[in-house]
Amino acid sequence: MKLAHKIALAPTSAQAQFFARAAGTARFVWNWALEQWNTQYQEGKKPNGYTLKKQCNAIKREQFLWMLEVHRDASAQPFAHLQKAFERFFRGKAHRPTFKKKGRHDSFYVANDKLRVEGLSVTLPKVGQVRMREALRFAGKICGATVSREADRWSIAFQVEMGECRRARTGEEMVGVDLGIKDLAALSTGEKLPGPKALAAARTRLRRLSRRLSRKQRGSCNRRKAARRLARCHQQIKHLRQDSAHKLTTRLCRENQTVVIEDLSVKGMVRNPHLARAISDAGFGELRRQLTYKAAIFGTLLLVADRWFPSSKRCAHCGVVKETLTLSERVFRCQACGSARDRDVNAARNLQQLGRATPKVTPVERPALACVNAQVKLDSLKQELYGAHLCARKG
Repeated sequence: MKLAHKIALAPTSAQAQFFARAAGTARFVWNWALEQWNTQYQEGKKPNGYTLKKQCNAIKREQFLWMLEVHRDASAQPFAHLQKAFERFFRGKAHRPTFKKKGRHDSFYVANDKLRVEGLSVTLPKVGQVRMREALRFAGKICGATVSREADRWSIAFQVEMGECRRARTGEEMVGVDLGIKDLAALSTGEKLPGPKALAAARTRLRRLSRRLSRKQRGSCNRRKAARRLARCHQQIKHLRQDSAHKLTTRLCRENQTVVIEDLSVKGMVRNPHLARAISDAGFGELRRQLTYKAAIFGTLLLVADRWFPSSKRCAHCGVVKETLTLSERVFRCQACGSARDRDVNAARNLQQLGRATPKVTPVERPALACVNAQVKLDSLKQELYGAHLCARKG
């Protein structure tokens, strides 16, 4: 298993300038390779990253001599990244690669044989030792590193081969988790965990910084300062959201043997103009991604309920499915049995019941499932738990 550890850097002004040149070189190579790829593809050829790299190496000493000022990996790795991007695009897993713009996602790659980590410093080619804000926590083989910039701050992400990475759990329970907007997560135990709502809390500050940026003259030093302030505000929002997601997912996988969640269609949910900002601020996709790999680390079984499972409309006490349930109804009241409970907790308990109805997994099979990030689709249990009403409605 490979894990990444991202650490903030404290470079000198000269080192920061070199990082900017290396990131600019990587961006130029990506854009040049993408333009050549599109041109050759329109001509009926079949380009790939390896052939484009050979073409660039043949002309760079004549046309792009300045590329030799940075280390080789910064100008060589974008070809491999472009090849992988097109492979994902042709498989339908990503959008078509686009050209990169200066100041957005600036980064460059450093191979493992060209860096050395010693305590609170990392030695990089052509810049020497760079101080890190913290030490590398993972013990394993470093496969490579990526130096990137967010706002005006540089950081380095190490990719470490951990082998069989396992951590002990503190509980052996099964929990259903219902993600929401008002509260980030509602557990089947009745506990509701609020989210940071980082974007909502910083919207006033974002508006003020955006207005100040728009008033500055283009190309001026004051405009660059205002842009950095706005970027730092966005960076803080991102870090608050990530910190909350890491704490929640780690707790769920550490304290439970099985976690049951829904297969949410986030892309379809954000089409609602009234809820798009709140859904994006919650970060449902990031929570799903973190749960997937942390379940393998803790040996937790992650069960993903079918997208059409009526967890919110189904009564967790008697199993009757309601015809309609508006978003304004925060308390689920069952007309069949008369029970009333919070709608999010009711949905989480339905997910827990769905997880308990799955075929039992033996202790021998559980590590193997967790090792491959198993996500069990629960389609086979629709007929039993959806109720006759939903099955007849779907035909």
